[in-house]
Amino acid sequence: MTTSRSEAVRSSRQPPTLVPDRDCPLCPRLVAFREANRAREPLWHNAPVPPFGDITARLLIVGLAPGMQGANRTGRPFTGDYAGDLLYATLLEYGFAKGTYQARPDDGMKLVDCRIANAVHCVPPQNKPLPVEINTCRQFLVANLETMPKLRAIVALGRIAHDSVLKPLKLKASQAPFGHGAVHQAGAFKLYDSYHCSRYNTNTGVLTTDMFRSVFAKIRADLD
Repeated sequence: MTTSRSEAVRSSRQPPTLVPDRDCPLCPRLVAFREANRAREPLWHNAPVPPFGDITARLLIVGLAPGMQGANRTGRPFTGDYAGDLLYATLLEYGFAKGTYQARPDDGMKLVDCRIANAVHCVPPQNKPLPVEINTCRQFLVANLETMPKLRAIVALGRIAHDSVLKPLKLKASQAPFGHGAVHQAGAFKLYDSYHCSRYNTNTGVLTTDMFRSVFAKIRADLD
């Protein structure tokens, strides 16, 4: 049995990297911040945070970056801070998760037909990644999009996540302007926008629980 040249090339390809290495060197400012955090809190995760959920999920949720006290500490997206309290309660309500969320990675909670990733995988100072860091880290978000065979729906939590998703979907900002509750068609995918579920947004009334729930109610209806 012979192997064609094209088959040999396909078999030699390495799978895409879905998350940066623990000691990823790509963003010098984030590296320095990571090293300082490791020295101060050696028991914390303090590394790029991998996506959470099955690669075969139909729904991908894209956040901004790990929170200092949340995913940067626990190693699981949106775990250990207020944003996770609202997000996971909503996912449980609409059947995208099962179990009990207890704000720690060993709580046994599982995602159902859902995966969570971030536009930037490392915690940035003041929770504000620089444009160059967002652009550099986008390669890992693209890898996740490309390796989810059943992907149909993407939720962007906040404008930065929205803008970061537009490029791999080949959408221009003018074609798909960010707005809470907006839905954009991108080929076989739908992109759903939501304000980020941060404590700041909920405390200031920018985002209410009902506003957030309405986004996932729409997704649930569209996927069912």
